[in-house]
Amino acid sequence: EEVDARWLTLIAPPTSLTQAWLRDAGLNRERILLLHPSSNKSALQLTCEALRMGHSHTVVSWLGSLNVTLRQQLIRAATVGNAQSLNIRLG
Repeated sequence: EEVDARWLTLIAPPTSLTQAWLRDAGLNRERILLLHPSSNKSALQLTCEALRMGHSHTVVSWLGSLNVTLRQQLIRAATVGNAQSLNIRLG
């Protein structure tokens, strides 16, 4: 945290990921940004934007299964923003 003061961004997290869970996991909740998709932006769009902007050291998303094209899109966005991308598939 001290080396990289950027955000940990969580996009479209499951409802089981609560503030209590984050606290119990020992994460600094003051440096976590939670983003939820809306009618204006999909989870994929939010993820790419968060990666590209570079304000987050890591962007964790729950996008489900991704094809090669979408994975490449995330890789390019992460490269631009010097960020890490982690997609979690549930189920």
